[in-house]
Amino acid sequence: MGLLRTIAIIVLIYYGIKFIGRLLAPFLLKKMADKMNNQFQQDGRQNQQQEEAKKKEGEVTVEGKQHNPKFSEKDGEYVDYEEIKD
Repeated sequence: MGLLRTIAIIVLIYYGIKFIGRLLAPFLLKKMADKMNNQFQQDGRQNQQQEEAKKKEGEVTVEGKQHNPKFSEKDGEYVDYEEIKD
């Protein structure tokens, strides 16, 4: 009788935790997503303010991708070519 009672209690606790988890999961996920969104927006505002503080009036900046070749010196010389269709 004691073993059966222990197994029943374990099963009830397992399903109870599972049920409560399903009820609380959406709330906790939404709260985490909101927190991450607020953090992202705050970081964006700080970066924008820092960039504006660095710029001087009339200063021109050029932003673009930097070319990083995907080969090293030991790979040999890189030759750019175009295909010619006959």
